[in-house]
Amino acid sequence: MDRSSTRLFPVPQDQLGAARSWIDHGERTPLKPRPASSVVLIRDSAAGTETYLSYRRGESPLGIVAFPGGSVEPTDDDDVPWFGPSPGHWCAALATEDHSAARRFVYAAIRELFEETGVLLAGPDASSLVEGTNHPEWMKARVAIASEEITFADVLRRRGLGVRADLLKPLSTWLSPDFAHRRFDTRYFAAAQPVNQEPSVLAGKGIWGAWRWSAKEIDARTNSTLGDEVGQPNTVGRTLSEVTVPAVELILEKIASSRGCIAYLSHKRPMKVYVPRLVEVDGDLKLSVECSTATEGSAQRGR
Repeated sequence: MDRSSTRLFPVPQDQLGAARSWIDHGERTPLKPRPASSVVLIRDSAAGTETYLSYRRGESPLGIVAFPGGSVEPTDDDDVPWFGPSPGHWCAALATEDHSAARRFVYAAIRELFEETGVLLAGPDASSLVEGTNHPEWMKARVAIASEEITFADVLRRRGLGVRADLLKPLSTWLSPDFAHRRFDTRYFAAAQPVNQEPSVLAGKGIWGAWRWSAKEIDARTNSTLGDEVGQPNTVGRTLSEVTVPAVELILEKIASSRGCIAYLSHKRPMKVYVPRLVEVDGDLKLSVECSTATEGSAQRGR
């Protein structure tokens, strides 16, 4: 039986003012959330299942330290070869009736993953995948996409590639809290690290990115090990809950409880929609989240 529990998380430092105003001046109509996608890139290692995390500049609704991702863009409607489940299939997987919206979420996930990490879920056909994306030419393409000099579709077309939608697995949907000044409607996906592709930070913009052993991050969540390693003013001395949003911490928990990469990716899960609620506990503002207590991919912590 899939049971749930209520968990409390800290309100991000940059959102405390908005949260207190929401409480003190009464609830208002929340801002409309922007559609966004995020990809949980995972791999097996000698220690256990690892995932790739990176530092995000600014005040991102995805968190200070987060999985690769970002907003859905108008160019995500561009026509490119599509390998894998159709947008109609993704409608059911992503709990939406809009075929175009479903396609945008998937396309944006693959685009953001490439732009932020260089990992490219694309190939010339339905059974092939590009290799060696750490070449300087690929970095130039990433930088050009980030600066909007070219589109992701331009990069794919020039190389005769199509997106491999079959390599993404849907995880969950998260809505930013009602009080937030920047709100996302984020679809989280998971993908295994492709053979002969290694993630890297974006030249000129990336600050920190690294593979992290999920079980170790969960075990060390009450100290500031991760934040101190990132080494930025808004991460040093802060715990896991203080540098990530609840979605990141809860996904790390699920990965840590799985038997490995394949088990986690093959786990059958409903597209649950999470909506953190603002609550006041003993004078402190917290985010309340209804969470499933079930493990995903068999219960086993890292080795």
